[in-house]
Amino acid sequence: MTLISHTVNTSKATLSHGSYIYGILITGINRFHFSLPPAGSVRYQQTAPKISSGRPLIANEPTGPSIVTKTIPGPESNKKLQELAQISEIGSVQMFVDYERSLGNYLVDVDGNTYLDVYTQISSLPLGYSHPDLLRLLDDPEIVKAFINRPALGAFPGTDWTDRLQNSLMAVAPTGLRNLCTMACGSCSNENAFKAIYIWYRTKERGGDTNFTKEEMESCMLNKTPGSPPYTMLSFSGAFHGRTMGCLSATRSKAIHKIDIPALDWPMARFPRYKYPLEDYVHENQQEDAKCLEETEDLIHKYNAAGKPVAAILVEPIQAEGGDNHASPEFFQGLQQIGKRTGAALLIDEVQTGGGPTGKMWCHEHFDLPEAPDIVTFSKKMLTGGYYFKEEFKPPQGYRIYNTWMGDPSKVIMLEEVIRVIQRDRLLENVNESGDILMKGLTTLQNQYPQHINSTRGRGTFIAFDGTNAAKRDSIVNKLKLQGIHSGGCGDKSVRLRPALIFQPHHANIFLNKLETVLSNL
Repeated sequence: MTLISHTVNTSKATLSHGSYIYGILITGINRFHFSLPPAGSVRYQQTAPKISSGRPLIANEPTGPSIVTKTIPGPESNKKLQELAQISEIGSVQMFVDYERSLGNYLVDVDGNTYLDVYTQISSLPLGYSHPDLLRLLDDPEIVKAFINRPALGAFPGTDWTDRLQNSLMAVAPTGLRNLCTMACGSCSNENAFKAIYIWYRTKERGGDTNFTKEEMESCMLNKTPGSPPYTMLSFSGAFHGRTMGCLSATRSKAIHKIDIPALDWPMARFPRYKYPLEDYVHENQQEDAKCLEETEDLIHKYNAAGKPVAAILVEPIQAEGGDNHASPEFFQGLQQIGKRTGAALLIDEVQTGGGPTGKMWCHEHFDLPEAPDIVTFSKKMLTGGYYFKEEFKPPQGYRIYNTWMGDPSKVIMLEEVIRVIQRDRLLENVNESGDILMKGLTTLQNQYPQHINSTRGRGTFIAFDGTNAAKRDSIVNKLKLQGIHSGGCGDKSVRLRPALIFQPHHANIFLNKLETVLSNL
C-alpha cells in the first residue's frame, strides 16, 4: 500500500495539556506531519522519527500481538479462576499471566495470547516485563542477600541504605524537597503523609512546642480532644488516594471502593471538568477553574469556622482512577495560593503520575508552581512507596511515622537501576515522542469516529479518551483485547493508556492500527 504524506494544521485538534496555557495557544508545535493511506483509513507512520529510528529498546521482544483463543479469558485462565475461587474472591481477576514468557511491552497469558500491554499492571512497571538490566541485578550475590534479608528499616537499616537512597530516590527528588520517608505502597504513603501533616499542623498551633500535656496524652487514648484533634483533609470529586481508612475518606471516585466502610467528615471540593478540545473552550474552562478554586477556599473557611480545621489540600496532578481528569497549571497554582492564605499544606499525590509517564519525572513539574509542594507522595512506577517533604514536616520525635518495614531495600535497589536505564536510554524523550504520536493519532481517530470516541487528553503517554457512554467504552476495551491490546478503563466512560517508559513509536503505531480496526467495526 502506498503511503501518502499529509500535513495537518492542529489549530482545531485536541492538544496535550502541555500546550495549553490560558489565553495562549502555544504555536511551536502547531503543525505536524504523519503518513496516511488513502480512503480515510488511519495507519500511522511518523515521517521524521527520532528514537523510533534506533534500535528496539528490548531485544527479542515480540514484533506484535497474537491472539490464539476465541475468547478472553481463555480456557486455561478460566480453569485457574475456578481453582482460585475455592480459596479467594476473584471478582477483579481478569486473566492469569505467564510472566516467564512476558517480555518488554508484551504480556503473555497462560493460554498463549500475546498482548501489547498499554496498562502495565495498573501503571506500575517502569521498564515493562523482564527487563534484562533488572534481571542482571540478581547475578550479584550481595543484591540477592538484600532481597532475602529484608530489614525493619526504621530500626535496623543496612550499611548501604543511605547511599542507596541518595542514588535512587534522592537522585530524582522534586526540586525543593530534600527530605524523604519510604513506605511500601501508595495507600500507606498517603496515610503516613497525612500523619506528618497533622503533626506539623498541631505543632504550629502549640507555637512550636514539641512537648505534650498530660491531658493531651490521656485524651488521645480515648480518641478525644485535645489529644486527638478534629483536623480534616480537603480532597476533590473524582479523587482516588487509596483504600485504607484515611485514604478512603479522601477518595471520591467509585462507590464500590467506599461502601460499608466508616468514613471521616472531610470536605470535598469540585475538581474541574473541562470541555474538549481545549482550544475551543478556553473561556469556559477558565470559568470552571475559577468556580472550583472559589469553592475550595469557601469550604476551607467553612470547616475552619466549624472547629474542623483543614490541615491540607490533597490533590492528584491528573485524576487517574476518577477518569483521567486534568486541570490547568493555573488551577494548581491557585490551590497553592489558597493553602498559603488558609494555613493548609499542599499534598500532591503522584502515586500514578510519578516516575516519568507524563514526560517529566514528576507531573507537577508541568505546573510551574512558584515553590515546591509541601509533600509529594509516590509509588507504582517508583517501585517502592513513600513521600518527599519539606523540612518542617519532619516529626520531632521518633516512632510517630513508623512501621515494621518502612519500605523495602530490594525495591530501592531495582529503582536505582531503573533510573540509570531511564537516563541511558533517554526514556523521558521516548515517552514524549511516543505520546505525541498517540495524541495526534487519537485526535484523528476521534474526528473520524465521533460517534464512538471523543475528548482525547494527556501528557506524555499518560493518555485517555472517552467512549460516548460507558457501554461503548467497555466494548472498546473488550474488543481491543481480542485484537491483542491490553488497556484499561477509568471513570465513567474513559479508556486509559498506561504503557511502560519503553513504549516506543512503533508500539504506538500498532496500538493506533488496532484501535482503528475496532472503531471501524463497532
